Amino acid sequence: MKNQAFNPYLPSWEYIPDGEPHVFGDRVYVYGSHDAFGAPIFCVNDYVCWSAPVSDLSDWRCEGVIYRKRQDPGNPFGIRSLYAPDVTQGPDGRYYLYYAFDFLGEIGVAVCDTPAGQYTFYGKVHHKNGKVWGKKSGEQFPFDPGVLTDDDGRVWLYSGFAVKVPFPASRWHDLRNDGGVVMELESDMVTIRTEPRVLFPTKGKDGAFPHAFFEASSIRKVDGKYCFVYSSEHNHDLCWAMSDRPDGAFRYGGVLVDLGDLYLDGKTDEGHANNYLGNTHGGLLQIGSDWYIFYHRQTNRSSYARQACAEKLERTADGGFRQAEVTSCGLNGGPLRGEGRYEARIACNLWAKGHATGRVDGSAPHKRLAEHPYFTQSGKDREGNGDQYIANLRDGACAGFKYFDFRGCRGISADVRGEADGVLAVSLDPEGREEVCPIRVSVRGETQTAEAPCRIPDGVHALYFTFRGKGALDFLSFELKT
Repeated sequence: MKNQAFNPYLPSWEYIPDGEPHVFGDRVYVYGSHDAFGAPIFCVNDYVCWSAPVSDLSDWRCEGVIYRKRQDPGNPFGIRSLYAPDVTQGPDGRYYLYYAFDFLGEIGVAVCDTPAGQYTFYGKVHHKNGKVWGKKSGEQFPFDPGVLTDDDGRVWLYSGFAVKVPFPASRWHDLRNDGGVVMELESDMVTIRTEPRVLFPTKGKDGAFPHAFFEASSIRKVDGKYCFVYSSEHNHDLCWAMSDRPDGAFRYGGVLVDLGDLYLDGKTDEGHANNYLGNTHGGLLQIGSDWYIFYHRQTNRSSYARQACAEKLERTADGGFRQAEVTSCGLNGGPLRGEGRYEARIACNLWAKGHATGRVDGSAPHKRLAEHPYFTQSGKDREGNGDQYIANLRDGACAGFKYFDFRGCRGISADVRGEADGVLAVSLDPEGREEVCPIRVSVRGETQTAEAPCRIPDGVHALYFTFRGKGALDFLSFELKT
C-alpha cells in the first residue's frame, strides 16, 4: 500500500455512515449516507461515493456527489434526507442505487452507466399494479434497502425496521414493522415480482435469533451461500445469518462487530463498553480470500456525525465468521508501525474515569455527558481539513489505540491543548498496570508538545493514554520515536 490505513479510513472531515462496499472492476466503491458535522439530524448532505483500488485500501478517492436529494421528484425542495443506500449492477449492466427518504416509507431507485457517475432518478419500488410499495395500509414499512443481483440474474431486495414510525409514514396509513423482509424484483429493477415477506422477526423465535433484527439490511454471497447482515435490537452491533437460498431458512451466526467490543469475552455491560455506543450499519467486502466488515462510529457526542470504519474478519472452520475487535488499523492488513506521528482521532477505545461509557444520546451512566471525552473537530462541516481530535479528557479518561508493531521505541510525545495540569500516562494495557511512561502536561489554551522517554518492548502492543490531573485536555496527536 502507498500509505498506512487507519480507522476511520476516510479523511477526518468526512462523515459517511451506513457504508456498503462493493467491488466493481478493479476498485472498491463505498456507498453510504452523508452526515454533516454539527447537524441536528441524520444524513443532511447529498450522496457521495468514495473508491479505492482493490490492491490498496489506504488510497481512497472521493468520486464526488453521485445523487442529490432534489433529484427525486417527490423531494423537489430537498427537505427530506437520503438515508442508507445500496447499489447493485443489474442484469443489463447498469448500476442501480436504492435509497429511502428518512421515514417517508418508500424506496426510490436511481440508475447510472458507471459505478460512481451521475445517477438519475429511475422510479419507486412498486407492485405489479403500479402502486408504490408502502402506500397501502398493513404493508411492511420500507426502510434501509439491501439489494443483490444473483448469479442467475434474479434480483432480491431486503428491507425492514423494527420500531413503529408514527410520522410521516403512518400519517396516511398504518404500516407494519414486523422485521426484515425480502422480495424478488422483476428484471426492470423496480417492480415487485414476489410480495414482501418477513424473514427476520423483531423478536427471536425460541432463541433462534438471540440478537433480534432491528434495521440495516445488507446481503452478500459467501461461498455460494447467502449471508444477511443486520443491526440488532441492541443497535450498536452488526450480526450475520446464513442460508442456502436468498428468500428463507436463514440461520443466525453471531456478531460481526460491536462498537464497544461487547459480546467479546462475554462482556455485555453497555456502561463499560470500550467505546461510546450508538447505531451502526454496514456490509461485507471480499477481496481475494480476505473478508472485511464495514461499519460506522459516533462522533461529537451525537448520532448525527458518524464516520466510516472497517475491520478484517476471521473465518471459522464451518464457513462462518468470528467477531472482529474494533481497532485503529482495520484495513491496514496488520498492525501500524511503531514509529512516526499519529492523529488522536484514530483511537478505537475511549472512556471516562472508571471505564464509564454509555450511549451518545445522553444516557452515559455514572456522570453527566459533559464529563466524558469525545471525538470532534474545529470549524464547520467540511471546512478545511477538519482538524479532528479528542476533546475533554478529564481525570481518569482514557484513549486506546490498537495495534502497533514496535521495534526500538525510545520516546513518546503528545500534542495537547486546553486548560489542564497533570500527567498523560501511557500504558500497554487498559488498566494502566503496564505503564511505559508518564508525560507531564500543563496547558493554558495553546497547543503544546509534551514528551517523555520510554522503553516499549519489541512486538505488537496496544497503547492507552490516560489523563490524571485537573482540568480538561484536548488530545490532538502523538509521535512514537525510535
